Amino acid sequence: MYKKPVITLMLASLALPAISYADVDDGLLELRDPQQLNVWIPIKNDAKKNIKTWYKSEDGKKIRSFKVDTLLNASLIAVARVFLDIDNYTRWFWQVREAKVVQKISPTEFVYYVQHHAPVTLPDRDAYIRVTIEPYSSQKGYATFRLKAIPDFMPEKPPLVRMLGEDMLIKLTPIGKEQVRVEVEGFLDPGGRAPTWAINAVQKQAPYYTVLGLQRMVQQSQILNTNEPLPFKLFEEEKNQ
Repeated sequence: MYKKPVITLMLASLALPAISYADVDDGLLELRDPQQLNVWIPIKNDAKKNIKTWYKSEDGKKIRSFKVDTLLNASLIAVARVFLDIDNYTRWFWQVREAKVVQKISPTEFVYYVQHHAPVTLPDRDAYIRVTIEPYSSQKGYATFRLKAIPDFMPEKPPLVRMLGEDMLIKLTPIGKEQVRVEVEGFLDPGGRAPTWAINAVQKQAPYYTVLGLQRMVQQSQILNTNEPLPFKLFEEEKNQ
């Protein structure tokens, strides 16, 4: 009979993509090669899924930034609907176990709370995140969602560890009526104690798997074809020319 810790590790290996030795080696190479600093390094180019990902190590930062670029066969409203449906982040966003809007500040600004599953042996994380929307206009040609973690928004909830950073800039650019380019740049700081190499390895994988989930959810929202209004403002009011 397997002991409980062995079973836990087996289940964790099924739930999380494996962290490869290459992920660790990349971090060591950056220490040896200054040319690897402050530049975007390609991680994955999945032509079949239209997903590209990068990471960047910066001077003075132990944790890498990430970037992802994808094309979705959907309307701007369909893509925005998935991003703004916070309660359903548990269905597609990387290792989210709970998510909910906790404060509506304005039609273009709100705060949401999120809890993340952590790898085995580490306590789960949580975060409060302020989202600011820059609505789409025909002159600009895109909409943006700016996410910024606010660790002191509410008291911590032990044994959860409060994340210090879950910051992202999400740019949605419609290409015609039924295709959207999604570009995301971000930085995650899980707070607490965690090996830097493990954090960086996750940052290399999480954006790709999150986008796969986004693609799946967008396809489902297209099937549902709901006419319910969006919970927040996506389009600028434009004067007739």
